[in-house]
Amino acid sequence: MHLSRAVWLLLMLLLGCGKKPPYEGRNVAELERMLSDPNPTVQAQAAYGLSRHGVKARPALPALTRILHSPHALVRQQAALALGEMGVEAEEAVPPLIEALRDGEWSVRRQAAIALGKIGPPARAAEAELLRCQRDANSHVRKAAVQALTKIRNTKTDMPDQ
Repeated sequence: MHLSRAVWLLLMLLLGCGKKPPYEGRNVAELERMLSDPNPTVQAQAAYGLSRHGVKARPALPALTRILHSPHALVRQQAALALGEMGVEAEEAVPPLIEALRDGEWSVRRQAAIALGKIGPPARAAEAELLRCQRDANSHVRKAAVQALTKIRNTKTDMPDQ
């Protein structure tokens, strides 16, 4: 007897819902310690968890900038995400984020550009590199660079209503 597709899907969802993500319910200090775990999956999960704390994750900024140099792209991408979610409070991360704009992985370059945009005007030092990223081979990176420059320059790109 075959289970219908809907019943099978429901069973899979129910069985998969028992385990919560490793970052869930953890405070900033616990997540920061997870960044030092030798497992890159744990590091990426920790960085993502820190991104959910926003500016409250500020104490983890040095550790997040350190893992921007991880050999694992997902770890670097999630570190940039977390730094961006701190906004202007991540101003000291601007130099390593500028370096990340030259990363070999487009997803890391894109996330670094987004992070710089969220930092805003304090990220003005990134302008030249973001201008270069507007010619990136990847369209997602190009779009993120344009948006980041707009936020850094604190200007609007929207056309006025007519």
